[in-house]
Amino acid sequence: MNNSIGVVKISDDVITVIAGIAASEIKGVYPLFSNNSNGNNSFNKKNISKGIKVNLSDNKTSIDISVAVEYGIKIPSVIRELQENVKTQVETFTGVKMEEINVFVQRVLNKSE
Repeated sequence: MNNSIGVVKISDDVITVIAGIAASEIKGVYPLFSNNSNGNNSFNKKNISKGIKVNLSDNKTSIDISVAVEYGIKIPSVIRELQENVKTQVETFTGVKMEEINVFVQRVLNKSE
């Protein structure tokens, strides 16, 4: 991003953290960096990037997120909510226009897991 004073560059790591936090806010969806499925999606710098890949280019900016879902949720509607939340949060905080938020459901979790 250019402004009248200079250039602002936002690293992939910053976008990854924002996407991870946004993904962890959705009930019934657990980013693969999560340690459990009890709704406590805590993370730290060591594991926040697990399951999230940011692809920045001049023509297209996208994020790939791998998640686990809770058994019994309506996957399409909940994943759509996740996509919208990640897109909104990343665009709001960084000003980077997101073209795609790709979500890959990797696991289904019982509530007891």
